Amino acid sequence: MADERLIDPQDTMVRYSNPVVITKRDDKGATKAKSPAMMLAAEKGKETEEILNSILPPIEWEEDGQLWRLQVSSDPATRLEVIKLNEQLDTRLQQRQARETGICPVRRELFTQCFDELIRQAAINCGERGLLLLRVRDEFRQTIAGYQSLYESSIAFGMRKALQAEQGKFDMEEEIERLRGAYACQVYLIPKEHTHYQVDLTLQDHTHYQVDLTGMVEKVRLSGLRDT
Repeated sequence: MADERLIDPQDTMVRYSNPVVITKRDDKGATKAKSPAMMLAAEKGKETEEILNSILPPIEWEEDGQLWRLQVSSDPATRLEVIKLNEQLDTRLQQRQARETGICPVRRELFTQCFDELIRQAAINCGERGLLLLRVRDEFRQTIAGYQSLYESSIAFGMRKALQAEQGKFDMEEEIERLRGAYACQVYLIPKEHTHYQVDLTLQDHTHYQVDLTGMVEKVRLSGLRDT
């Protein structure tokens, strides 16, 4: 169907040929004799086409019972076309309001299209150069995908840590209330018949409770500062 075509040549800066209908040829018929020069040119053109198809695979879709194919153009680019490509890039960046700095999916998409077109142009003149540029392009894509995966995992890790900190803060507040209650109970439970020595020991215990309570309050305060 027509909606299976994922790329519209009008919406990309990569130069495509006109779509063609794929037909089966009968190889049993007689073939015309070709000169060595023509055979060499045909062989070179076929090799260039295979390299281009490996770099930018052709698109096939079915429409009205016919199978269509759209593949990149094998025509070399002139100096004027390269200048026009640069102008087209600036125009599309402005039309789609791409950001000049920072992460911008629109700017990344347009520069990817421009780089693919440059790879196509280089592959026509030198297939090895085109394949090397293809390797560079794939390496950049893998690097960006790795950074994106790392960013998403770090966001999930930060959310888990924030939830754990909130739960820890709640537990500390409960512990503070418990220590306050225990401290208050100990103050009123000092027997009057205690000796001076025993009273000193009891007051020391109260001091320990107060120190624990002060430390717990300080932990909660520092935890709140880190969360903000």
